[in-house]
Amino acid sequence: MEELTKLGTTVTELRFALDTFYFLVSGALVMWMAAGFAMLEAGLVRAKNTTEILTKNFVLYAIACVTFLLVGYNIMYVDNTEGGWLPSFGALIGSQAEGADHALESDFFFQVVFVATAMSVVSGAVAERMKLWAFLIFSVILTAVLYPIEGYWTWGSGFLSAAGFSDFAGSGIVHMAGASAALAGVLLLGPRKGKYGPNGEINPIQGCNLPLATLGTFILWFGWFGFNGGSQLMVSDAENASAVAKVFVNTNSAAAFGAVSALIVCKMVWGKADLTMVLNGALAGLVAITADPASPSLVMAGIVGLVAGALVVFSIVAFDRLKIDDPVGACSVHGVAGLFGVMVVPVSNADATFGAQALGAVTIFAWMFGTSLVIWAILKATMGIRVSEEEEYNGVDAYDCGVDAYPEFVTVKNA
Repeated sequence: MEELTKLGTTVTELRFALDTFYFLVSGALVMWMAAGFAMLEAGLVRAKNTTEILTKNFVLYAIACVTFLLVGYNIMYVDNTEGGWLPSFGALIGSQAEGADHALESDFFFQVVFVATAMSVVSGAVAERMKLWAFLIFSVILTAVLYPIEGYWTWGSGFLSAAGFSDFAGSGIVHMAGASAALAGVLLLGPRKGKYGPNGEINPIQGCNLPLATLGTFILWFGWFGFNGGSQLMVSDAENASAVAKVFVNTNSAAAFGAVSALIVCKMVWGKADLTMVLNGALAGLVAITADPASPSLVMAGIVGLVAGALVVFSIVAFDRLKIDDPVGACSVHGVAGLFGVMVVPVSNADATFGAQALGAVTIFAWMFGTSLVIWAILKATMGIRVSEEEEYNGVDAYDCGVDAYPEFVTVKNA
C-alpha cells in the first residue's frame, strides 16, 4: 500500500485500469472472430462466390460498429427501465451511473463486437444467392434495432432479465438470435440451384477451400476466449480471476469434446471423417457452453460440448432433408446448439430455471425470426433479395463485386 501511495495511485485505480484493459483485450479477441467467420465462410462457399462473402463479412462489421454507436447502444443499455419491454432510446454513454469499475468506452467496445458476431451468423446461411445490397440493408436494421431491443430485454435489465433468464455470454442472445434472423432469410430465398433434385435427392455442394475453413474455425475458437472470458466483466480480484480461468478451460473443453463427438458420429453413420462436420462440431460446443461457461464442472462442460457436437451433425442433416439450404450450417451451429446451450443452463446453475430459460428462448426466436421475416419479405417485394439464375450460375463475385478471388482459375475469354 505504501508503494502505491508513493506512485500516486490507489488500489481502486489499479483495479479500474486492469478491468478496463481486460475488457478491451477481450473485445479485440472477439473482433478477431470476424476474421474467423470470413475465413470459415470463404472456405465453405464455391470459388465463384468468395469475394462477395468476404465483402459481406468485412462490411457488416463496419456497419455494426456505426449503427451500434449511433443507435443500438442507446436502445440496449442507456436510461432503460428495469424489467421493462420498451427501450427509452437514451443518449449514448451519457447518463450511466458514476463510479463504474471500468471505462464505459471499453464496455461499448466489448458490446459492439458482439453485435457484429450476431450478424455474421446470417451471412453464411444466405450465401451464394442473396443480393449483396439487400443483405447490407438488413445488416443495418438488425444491428441498429432488432438485436439491441432483445439485448435490452436480457442483458439490459429488461423483462426477460427480471423473469430470471440466464445467458452468460449469448448462446441465445447472440447466436440463436442471429440464426433466427438467418432462418427467416433462408426460407424466403429458397435453396441454391442444383442443391436438391426433383425426386428429393440431396446434392452436396463442396466448398472451395477447406484449409481456409479450418483456419477460420481455429480463429473462432481462439476468439471465443475473449467472447466468454470477457463476459465475466472483471479480473481484478482473486474470485473473478479464478472464474475467468474456469471459463477459459470450460470453453476450450466444450469445443474439443464437440469436435471429437462430431468425428465419432460421422464415422459411425457414414464411415468417413467429414472435416466440415468436425469443424461445426467444435463450433457447436463453443456455442452451447457460451450460455454458462462459469457454473459447470470441467467434466460437465465437456459433456455439454459432447452433446452439442453430435446434435449439430443430425441437425444439419435434418435441415437438408427439409430442403432448407444453409451452405455453412449456421442455423444448426448457432440456432440448434444455441437453444441447447440455453436450456441446459439449469443443470449446473441453481439460480436458473427451465421455465425462465424456455421463456427467453421462445421470446428471442419469436422476435428475431418474426421481425426478420417481415423485413426480408419487404426487401424481396421491393428490391428483390435473390440474384438471377444466370448470375447465380456465373457466381455472385462477378455480379456484385466484379473481382474474382481466385483469378488464376478463371478462363480468360478472347485472350
